[in-house]
Amino acid sequence: MQPCGCLSYAPMDQDLVFKALADPTRRLMLDELSERNEQTLYELTARLIMRHEVAISRQALAKHIDLLERAGLVSSEKHGKYRMLVFNDEPLTDIMDRWLK
Repeated sequence: MQPCGCLSYAPMDQDLVFKALADPTRRLMLDELSERNEQTLYELTARLIMRHEVAISRQALAKHIDLLERAGLVSSEKHGKYRMLVFNDEPLTDIMDRWLK
């Protein structure tokens, strides 16, 4: 069944957003990035370990970030040798607007 033209969302993108939010580690990552935007992978790993006692390698964290980026919730920018992670709430706002407005 094809979605009608009256909806202004991309169902596949929203599915990725919901998939990203389904994992508790990814939700903690988003919490940390929303609290303090623009963190390096190392900084985010350290915050998860120290503040939430999450035992996670940077490699595992990178896999989570990949999904968050595909869902549009996180973007990354190279700053010299560091990769800065930036939280993007637009996909969440779009979903909320769909049901709450």
